[in-house]
Amino acid sequence: MLSKKTSISDYRNLLARVTFYALFFLLSLPLLAQSSKKDSLSFKLQRLESTNRFNPKDTTHINLLIRLAFSYRYLDSDSLYSIAERALKYSEAIDYGYGRVKGLDALGNYYYDKGDRKKSMPLFEEALQLAKEMGDVRCEVSIINTMAQNYSFEGNYADALNLNLKGIDLAKKIDDQQMLSILNENIAGLYADQKDFKNALMFYDTVQKINKKLGDEVIDAETQSNMASLYMDAKDFKHAMFNINRSIITFEKNKIYDWLAYAYEVKGNIYLEQQKYQWALYWFDQSNMLFKHQIEDDRIKIQLMNGMAKVYFGLEKDSLSLTHAQEGLELSRKIKSLQGQIDCSETLYKLYKKQGNNTAALDYLETFKSLSDSLFRDKNKQSLSLLETKLHYEQEKKELIESNEVALAKQRNYIYFSIIVLLILSIIILVVRRSEKIQKKLNKELKEKSIAVTERESELNEINRTKTKLFSIIGHDLRGPIGALQELLKLFMEGEIGKDEFISFIPKLKSDVENISFTLNNLLSWGQNQLNGAVTRPKRISLEKIVVNNIQLLSELAKSKSIKIINQLPDNPQTWADQNQIDIVIRNLLSNAIKFTPNDGLITIEAEEKSTSWQISVRDTGIGMNKEMQRKVFEDSTNITTYGTNNEKGTGLGLSLCKEMVLKNKGSIWVESTLRKGTTFYFTLPKAEKRYQKAS
Repeated sequence: MLSKKTSISDYRNLLARVTFYALFFLLSLPLLAQSSKKDSLSFKLQRLESTNRFNPKDTTHINLLIRLAFSYRYLDSDSLYSIAERALKYSEAIDYGYGRVKGLDALGNYYYDKGDRKKSMPLFEEALQLAKEMGDVRCEVSIINTMAQNYSFEGNYADALNLNLKGIDLAKKIDDQQMLSILNENIAGLYADQKDFKNALMFYDTVQKINKKLGDEVIDAETQSNMASLYMDAKDFKHAMFNINRSIITFEKNKIYDWLAYAYEVKGNIYLEQQKYQWALYWFDQSNMLFKHQIEDDRIKIQLMNGMAKVYFGLEKDSLSLTHAQEGLELSRKIKSLQGQIDCSETLYKLYKKQGNNTAALDYLETFKSLSDSLFRDKNKQSLSLLETKLHYEQEKKELIESNEVALAKQRNYIYFSIIVLLILSIIILVVRRSEKIQKKLNKELKEKSIAVTERESELNEINRTKTKLFSIIGHDLRGPIGALQELLKLFMEGEIGKDEFISFIPKLKSDVENISFTLNNLLSWGQNQLNGAVTRPKRISLEKIVVNNIQLLSELAKSKSIKIINQLPDNPQTWADQNQIDIVIRNLLSNAIKFTPNDGLITIEAEEKSTSWQISVRDTGIGMNKEMQRKVFEDSTNITTYGTNNEKGTGLGLSLCKEMVLKNKGSIWVESTLRKGTTFYFTLPKAEKRYQKAS
């Protein structure tokens, strides 16, 4: 290995270069003798197109076209474009979703490689949306990865990071280990670009664990080459050289020429950072030969040209250094690579400064600073390393200005003025941001208080509504019967009516007292639910027992209208519910059925066993309900009170109370009715398990 101070004669230098070209020719022979992936795909495509049953719009043909298009990337961009466009056209003709997604993806990559992000991003976004609509997560992750790299290339690290994290979440869902490796490595690269080596190595550690599971030496070599670049930036040349040598062996073995070109370029940069210019030039030449004969990737070539320019600068071959730096700058402008323009402008600045051409040096320093500032102003580039770079070049600019004090006096004043303006703007921004934080805090507190007031107002409205309803029921439905009873007793006590006449009113009094008792029972149950919340205590209960008790309780009322109540429950059905609450439900439904069934009617109670519940029905041959009445009958917001067939009056509480009780016992309730034919109320209750079931 050459030391950084060793001088080599032109003869030895020429001999080394001749040896390199001879070695490269020998390495290329296996590639010429063996069909490449592209050639293999082309052969398969030709064989398919030669068959009698060939259809250019067949999905097999489209899939081959897509694979062939991607194989031309970094080799022949025009072929990539034409084949991708043909695949997209065929896919659209037969509405082949996968073909459309991959065709758009391939065209997006074409424009992305050309640096035309205005055209590439809409294509990627369209492909991503289509993949989402299709539910093709694998395609979605692949496109997110490409878009993240696109954002990273233009310096938009925040959006790049967000997309990579989103892609990781999706890749985990489908357990795509290869994409997990790529996406984590993308994030490591973002941190590496900002010189945050600690976080970058943390993500690389995750990547290496995934690569170990994959067991693919090529993928592992790709990671090693990127880690070598990271270690080089961290000045850890030992680890950098270890990783890059391992990756080069793998890429040469598997003939992965695009990555091999990159690996050669990284190795050259490792020597360049150590000022071992001859060895750096040797590896840069190896990379450049691949670009001339195999690879078409302007992004890596920019780094290569700038690296060679630095090497020639170190070897004091300024004309060659200038040629390569200018070529790198032109490529950077062509594909709109902001970082490439910054790096090449910095090299050109140093060249012209060395030659004493301060005017040209200042021009390139201005270009470098302007581009660096555009990245610095971006929220993603506010890192200490960029600040140090900026201060460093501000100092160099000051030295140049001092050497041209008279000619650049105005320039110095502009710089001072800009700094003052920036400081003022910074102070204003800090004040505005502080005010925004205070305002947001106040708005949040106000919003929380407004929500609390609204909730309290709603609670008060509900309490008032409950109170109004209670007083309405007490005033209208209880005061009337009680008042009539008081009046009758008064007449009897004052001798206005005789004993026999009083006795004749006893059946009516009994009926009124039963109605009052029934109403009070409903009223108390409903009031407890509304105001305090009744506690439901479920246990194993017998539906048969509850139904029989309520039939007996209401038998006289039914007998007064000659209504027959038929109990068709199966043998002792057991349910898991609160006995008191279900007693109220069945009593109300039976009472309603009697109330709205004319004389000589029929009421039937049935229970049907379901998989996990009992479905109970109370069917009558009464007057029925229209659709509007069926819709409102269970609503608690309305007080529907109707008169029965014998002018019986109720509170309107019964059905809303039934609904509350059934829901508390994990059941449901509904009604089916036909006018002038009858009504059936259904409700369900959980079946009691055979084993002991603990009450909740």
